[in-house]
Amino acid sequence: MSAVSIGDEQVTVQAALVAEGFGLDEQRLRDLMQAGTITTRCETGEGEDAGRTRLNFLYGNRVLRLTVDAAGEMVEPAQIDFVRSTQSQTRQHGRDGAAE
Repeated sequence: MSAVSIGDEQVTVQAALVAEGFGLDEQRLRDLMQAGTITTRCETGEGEDAGRTRLNFLYGNRVLRLTVDAAGEMVEPAQIDFVRSTQSQTRQHGRDGAAE
């Protein structure tokens, strides 16, 4: 069984996969998701990426990206990216967006 299952209107990911990606236990992951601290975004591929789905789990300054095919099988390794917060960008570039 795949860690990701894709239905008509729903994508299901095993909690263990996301928890491991963020270094959390499954219960902590569920608590953070319920509190809205970990959020998700789902992107459906088009053109040459048709049939692929990218699942983004956002937690603080980290994004766990899972790219899967229509059967829910990973087509790229899971990756963690670190993003800069809007606050630090504002501080670094000033109010008008120009670098200080």
